[in-house]
Amino acid sequence: MQVKPLYDRVVVRPVEEEQVKGGIIIPDTAKEKPVEGEIIEVGSGRVTDDGKKMSLEVKKGDRILYGKYSGTEVSIEGEDLLIMRESDIFAIIQK
Repeated sequence: MQVKPLYDRVVVRPVEEEQVKGGIIIPDTAKEKPVEGEIIEVGSGRVTDDGKKMSLEVKKGDRILYGKYSGTEVSIEGEDLLIMRESDIFAIIQK
């Protein structure tokens, strides 16, 4: 199944950080939510007050940084994803 977000929303796959740091294994209950993700789908753009459509700055495949509690968690075909507005995204990670 494919999900197409509406307007200025994006679908994000959270990227998990390294599980072992300095030889210490951190249990799942103590881990913080990831704040980095990959955009897997984008909406068509935001509609302004005068009815014009503004395209999004981000695109499919971009790696992004977002707020710790941003977006809405959804599970699609067993995969945990986030749907959020473009305004919840802080930055695009350049490679």
